Amino acid sequence: MKKAIVTGGSRGIGSGIVLQLASEGYDIAFSYYQMEENARNLATQITDTYGVNCSFFQASLHLPGEATKLFNRCVDELGSIDLLVNNAGGSRGEGLLDLTEENLDYQINLDFRSYLIMAREASRHMIKNGIKGSIVNITSVRGERAYPGDMVYGAMKAAMDRAIQSAALDLAPYGVRVNNVAPGATRIRERGVITMSEHDSTDFWDHLGPRIPLKRAGTPDDIAQAVSFLASENASYITGVTLKVDGGITLPGMPERPESERAASQWGFKKQQYIIDNDITE
Repeated sequence: MKKAIVTGGSRGIGSGIVLQLASEGYDIAFSYYQMEENARNLATQITDTYGVNCSFFQASLHLPGEATKLFNRCVDELGSIDLLVNNAGGSRGEGLLDLTEENLDYQINLDFRSYLIMAREASRHMIKNGIKGSIVNITSVRGERAYPGDMVYGAMKAAMDRAIQSAALDLAPYGVRVNNVAPGATRIRERGVITMSEHDSTDFWDHLGPRIPLKRAGTPDDIAQAVSFLASENASYITGVTLKVDGGITLPGMPERPESERAASQWGFKKQQYIIDNDITE
């Protein structure tokens, strides 16, 4: 029986990945950040539905030492691993003029450093135990396409797209493959409604979906299927690639925002006021 670790597995894309792998017979250990109840309910659903072992651990992966500690706890529970999926991540939406060092460090540590540390520990374990395993990182099409206020998050995703190319060369002699999946606009949780007029309120995803070339927003299952493929023997000759799963959204450079907001902000470019030395500047 194969065994997998999934970070950030309690909701959204992460839960979709966990459910897909469980349906394929993987024993799973996944991490969560804050929502313990979500994690517990998901683990119960998996064991009841698929009959595999499923464990979950709290991890604050933006903190030093947390990635190594999480990996060791998961391996202690599973015994070994065949697959690591780095999924936990987040954006705090600051542009350069708003940038705080606290949020800079948070995003570097969570969206880049923890991925590399988890991958390091997983690859060492696989090599030591002769496991020709797989590492799949969830990045984002934002690593390729720029958006206002998205500087650090987009940069970390772009960094992972580059980092795995060297990692793939490092690990190829041992039969360990490493790839990325880069989601586009994915319906992961409720974002409320977009008010088009006083008589018309439209769900964010329902409004955005038809503007994507394939005419819908993505789902966690779309991303999970890509992870499943890259981890499988069907992808045994694939390493060092970033697979975009975005419905074609990045091809025309379309922003991930509703039409009304795009028109109002001119594709997101707008002046803001900043206070510098007690003076206000635009």
